[in-house]
Amino acid sequence: MQPYQVLILVAAYFAVLILISYFTGRGGSNAEFFKANKQAPWYLVAFGMIGASLSGITFISIPGTVESDSFSYFQVVLGYTVGYAVIAQVLLPLYYKLNLTSIYTYLESRFGNASYKTGASFFLLSRVVGASFRLFLVANVLQLIVFDAMGVPYYVTVTITILLIWLYTFKSGIKTIIWTDTLQTFFMLLALGITIHFISEDLGFSVSNLMGYLAESEHSQIFFFEDWKSKDHFVKQFLSGAFIAIVMTGLDQDMMQKNLTCRSLKDAQKNMFWFTIVLVFVNFLFLALGVLLTDYADINGITEVRDDLFPAIATSGDLGLAVAIFFILGLIAAAYSSADSALTSLTTSFSIDILDIEKKYDEKKQVRIRKQIHVAISILLILVMLVFKYAIADKSVINKLFQFAGYTYGPLLGLYTFGLFTKWKVKDKLVPAIAIAAPVLSYIISVNSLKWFGFEFGFFILILNGLLTFLGLVLLRRKHD
Repeated sequence: MQPYQVLILVAAYFAVLILISYFTGRGGSNAEFFKANKQAPWYLVAFGMIGASLSGITFISIPGTVESDSFSYFQVVLGYTVGYAVIAQVLLPLYYKLNLTSIYTYLESRFGNASYKTGASFFLLSRVVGASFRLFLVANVLQLIVFDAMGVPYYVTVTITILLIWLYTFKSGIKTIIWTDTLQTFFMLLALGITIHFISEDLGFSVSNLMGYLAESEHSQIFFFEDWKSKDHFVKQFLSGAFIAIVMTGLDQDMMQKNLTCRSLKDAQKNMFWFTIVLVFVNFLFLALGVLLTDYADINGITEVRDDLFPAIATSGDLGLAVAIFFILGLIAAAYSSADSALTSLTTSFSIDILDIEKKYDEKKQVRIRKQIHVAISILLILVMLVFKYAIADKSVINKLFQFAGYTYGPLLGLYTFGLFTKWKVKDKLVPAIAIAAPVLSYIISVNSLKWFGFEFGFFILILNGLLTFLGLVLLRRKHD
């Protein structure tokens, strides 16, 4: 595709999102922005959450990992199912019982103000970096295939990217996102299906024979039990997946804010059930696509690898214009379905958890402050993405994202586990020190683990971090209340 054609496609896509925003965002109240007035249909929430969970990183990075890692990532995905069950049966009942807008308010009632601010701060750090990682990857692709040819500098690409998200979320936030994410998930899955169809035809078999083709591939091994020291060992990957799901969905304001828009706890639990089933199936298809892309590249002498593999093949034109068009649509959809909700949840958390606007101001002033925060966080995302552009050489982003999440979500895992499964109180003012010390100790242990223990932690670092936080809280428990 020519750059101007891609630009027209992107412009048309965002015109549709802004139109949706116009029809869904006429009120603009905080109740709409934060919780969609608790009137969102559960099936729309479930479908939209698929796109938000997968993101542009899954869309590009997961297929690119197959050549080197086979289907090992699917062990993590299987672990997700356990994590999502915990969310549905343990965390959602708690959030609905307390009628929370921000899930971190629980920490204040359980431990105190310092714990509450600590939990919210770790979420803000995690989500700013995570959202910027996702957008960084997609902005690089758009820069390569569109804006470089037009002479547009990277900082302009990034600014336009964030501005477009701001335009369709600034008024009604999560109420609008419930609908835009549904559209974006549809485009992403359509892109996945069309690409699998056309590349299967080119490789000489029909999609109906996909499972047989995968069974014969050297890249389709799912389970790894041989070397328990390896980061790919099943137990490590499965347990890590369970805990990643708990912390990056159940303890994440971004994902839980969508669940809390459902009319009732029962609807929210139905949402999680169907979301889990579809997400596992879709992740499997992305890995299957990775096998097809790897084989196609080998046959056609394509040298791009990992995160560059899917974009290079899809936009080359060799598979036809339809694949190129839907790749662009799918990429944009995958990126923005996670980024728009991140911007909204960051605004929500900073407004409620850090500034306490619901406690301090009347409704009119709350709306004004929320809008100012929305702009400020948009600017922050732009700045962080620019830092990534010049600080990250390796573009294989998904491992970096999960590694970083292990350090920033670990304290949240420890805090919530301690809060839910013990009855102890803690010395609240010392909790921030534990939340900082645990990731630092985890990092020291992780970088030396191969030398000390002959053991690679990989994604398992999240569990170590959460355990260290939990043990630190045990030391801080108050003997008399």
